[in-house]
Amino acid sequence: MNGFVGQYEHQMDPKGRVSLPSAFRREADGDRFVLLQWEPRYLTLFPEEKWKEVQANLLEFRRSDPDAWHNVRLIIANAVEVSPDKQGRILVPAALQEAADLSGTVLMSGNLDRVELWNPGVYREVVQSKAGDIQKFAHRLFG
Repeated sequence: MNGFVGQYEHQMDPKGRVSLPSAFRREADGDRFVLLQWEPRYLTLFPEEKWKEVQANLLEFRRSDPDAWHNVRLIIANAVEVSPDKQGRILVPAALQEAADLSGTVLMSGNLDRVELWNPGVYREVVQSKAGDIQKFAHRLFG
């Protein structure tokens, strides 16, 4: 199977560690990830291969637009490299926990080429309430 799919809820421990589901670890084809917040209210976990693409996009953005330097700085300043420990947990730094309002239960949602970390209540508020009617485009997606 290709892509990160499904949702899992795991408890974040007092040290800020949360289990990365085994299905996501297998799909990543490696143990290095980059964790960051590029949109408000959730975090994105990029596997190493996808991060290389994102990094190339950031470099091109910075090269092509002199005004982009500060935006790229802000994005990269809050990015961290993480690797699952022997128990499959990743460490979410305190600043990123606070930025995404993460504590207690963390919802990990696969999003094809990346994994998103959400506060479950915020996920319901933002994603489920604003998704709209999937039937409007479902036939275009699924045939």
